[in-house]
Amino acid sequence: MRPTVHDIAAKAGVSLATVDRVLNDRPGVRGVTRARVEAAIAALGYVRDVAAANLAKSRVYPLVFILPEGDNPFMRGLEAEVRRAGLHSAAERTQLSVMTVPAFDGAALARAIDTAIAGDVAGIAAVAVDTPEVSVAIARAQEAGIPFVTLVSDLAGSGRDHFVGVDNIAAGRTAGSLMGRFLGARPGPVAVLAGSMRVRDHGERLEGFLAAMSAMLEARVILPVLEGQDDPHLSLRLIADCLANVPDLAGVYSLGAGNRGLVEALSVGNRGDLCVIVHELTAETRAALRDGFIDVVLNQDAGHEVRSAIRVLRAKADGLPVNAAQERIRLDIFIKDNLPAGPDEDN
Repeated sequence: MRPTVHDIAAKAGVSLATVDRVLNDRPGVRGVTRARVEAAIAALGYVRDVAAANLAKSRVYPLVFILPEGDNPFMRGLEAEVRRAGLHSAAERTQLSVMTVPAFDGAALARAIDTAIAGDVAGIAAVAVDTPEVSVAIARAQEAGIPFVTLVSDLAGSGRDHFVGVDNIAAGRTAGSLMGRFLGARPGPVAVLAGSMRVRDHGERLEGFLAAMSAMLEARVILPVLEGQDDPHLSLRLIADCLANVPDLAGVYSLGAGNRGLVEALSVGNRGDLCVIVHELTAETRAALRDGFIDVVLNQDAGHEVRSAIRVLRAKADGLPVNAAQERIRLDIFIKDNLPAGPDEDN
């Protein structure tokens, strides 16, 4: 009986996707793994079926997106975009699926990555949590020859293939610059509401924000970060306590997704006098921008990010270069005056 690619994978101890990459001389396989596969090919006397290889070029690539669960509006928007893209994925030779894990849970994310690896997917896109076990799990995906894209929140030192998202340090600097300009000489401290400092995007946004605020002519006290875990109820309680305990509060920068709780606290306290800058244009932030409780929304296009991740993973699976200019994610700045029409509104 002629040996098959399954025999090679079993003998080399790798996935079928890795064997396929070696046979088609595509990148994404570590040298030691490639050598192990080539040794298995030689030992088994495998002879490649060229006709079958040509047919394989039109195969469908299963891609999985691993996203935080919960009622984070932006993440649910990402999930909706993945499912929308899945309706047309057959034409692009992809099969899309979504896995959800508890937000900010590195161990759960690592387990989900391992599940995807075991499922022999052709690519993984995930919102990264900055923990050692996640980095190790990404390394296992790389070892298996599976392209890995970090989405929204990066983990640059992990060996991932590509990051799809905005420059979060620049986004934080933008928020700080706008906060400083809007407040001018008005006195009072500024509060910062985050989800969790265990995700890189929140840390990078804070870094950029503090750098921009420190460069302002008017010295400004930045209060200790409030970590609301992107939970609207916890965020409501944290902001309500802050408003009660800091009567001279001048502004709030929300760099995560606890905006529903933030808006509720501002509305209940009738605090339209504060300068409030948040991330992501959702139903809640859109309404609060119109009502005067939010001054600026910094937004990234969820649909663009999903389409970009799909293009990058498919390119990596095919051994093709990535068009960096096409995959650059833009940061949009919305104020009340340039707010685009919502999905249920006329343009």
